[in-house]
Amino acid sequence: MTIWRYTVVMLCALGLCQRAQSRETEFSTTVWSQWAVNTRNGDSQALGLSLKPEFTSRFGNGYKLTAIGRLKTETSDGLQPDDVDRDSYSSLTRPSLLTQGLDAELREFYLEMNLGATYLTLGKQQVVWGEADGLKVLDVVNPQSFREFILEDFDDSRIPLWTVNLERQLGSWDAQVIWILDQTYHALPRSDATYAFTSSHLVPRPPPGLNVNIQPLSRPDRVIRDSDAGLRLSTFWDGWDLTFNYLYQYDNQPVLFQRSKMTATGPMVIVTPKYERTHVFGGTFSNAFGEWVARGEVGYFTNRYFLTSDPSDRDGVFEGPELSYVFGLDWSGLSDTFVSAQIFQSWVPDSPAGMTRNELETTVTFLVRREFLNNTLQAEVLWLAGITDGDGLLRPKVTYEWQDDVKTWIGTDIFYGNRAGLFGEFNDNDRIVMGFELGF
Repeated sequence: MTIWRYTVVMLCALGLCQRAQSRETEFSTTVWSQWAVNTRNGDSQALGLSLKPEFTSRFGNGYKLTAIGRLKTETSDGLQPDDVDRDSYSSLTRPSLLTQGLDAELREFYLEMNLGATYLTLGKQQVVWGEADGLKVLDVVNPQSFREFILEDFDDSRIPLWTVNLERQLGSWDAQVIWILDQTYHALPRSDATYAFTSSHLVPRPPPGLNVNIQPLSRPDRVIRDSDAGLRLSTFWDGWDLTFNYLYQYDNQPVLFQRSKMTATGPMVIVTPKYERTHVFGGTFSNAFGEWVARGEVGYFTNRYFLTSDPSDRDGVFEGPELSYVFGLDWSGLSDTFVSAQIFQSWVPDSPAGMTRNELETTVTFLVRREFLNNTLQAEVLWLAGITDGDGLLRPKVTYEWQDDVKTWIGTDIFYGNRAGLFGEFNDNDRIVMGFELGF
């Protein structure tokens, strides 16, 4: 039985399909478009348009049904819907490819139910645990589309999953239990896409002249046995907002296992992408001190897989734990101004000498945002600096809100630094962006 049939059965069992009558129905649509021009050669890097209808219905029994669709087109080669590996999606989550540059998807579809002390959300949805700016530590429940690297808003690049989401108050604690019946993982760019990964941290580099055979992606497909599950406990203690998180999941990034083989044409490296399980233990904290807010996230992953260049390694990867964390400070002491600084670190203990990434990797971010003209004009600069690899990304942007449902913007995305780094690998992709969003 498919997830869709399970969903229908649950809805009918709850009486929605039999007796519930809609008391309030809302329908809205958002039109979004953005044009990006490469600053190095003047070519059009992206020209996209999306239509996002949203339907909400409230029923007499207190239930609420939300459906969000998205029709998206992209005219530029390298960023089209077919330029990402679609095999990482489950059949029920994969967007429908209408043409090479046009796809349609049921973005979100969920039913919310207030059952006394329990709040239940069933269906295709986003579950957001982390709230860091620019990068992620605990925001790993939902996979992400990397079609435009990390340049898209997380709400748009995050891939909603078919999930059972239960929240309940337990004294001074709030408990959230999630059960994910959807075997969908990161949507990664194809090797010839605009933002294809080339960093040795993520992609193995065989010796020159050696043939490479990449096997089909091995994706879990058993709805129950391959499902993910998680628990979050949150509370307020002595001025601190605290959460304790646990997630048992398949890591959203496939492991690139490698082995050598002698063929009639010479030696060959066979790469087999496969997803592996991991346990995630973590937590978040935040507190306000006048004009300042201190916040952070910690995530410990029991099983991570990292590439190694050691020729004696039998599969080209090193398995071990990873500790990731972020600490941030926000300041709002100046009228209409917001300033934020964060430090991210990722530590791989007991790493072997041949591991292609560093044992400790550090990234810092700075965000300055200011409002003008009665909050209709917003100017901001986000800087992400990779300290370990000496690379980074600078993102200035100006947005003007003509009215509540109409806004335009102009900005730039500037990559710099070591091409072996996660940012520097896109040194040739600097761009100017212009766009608009219209709601009705």
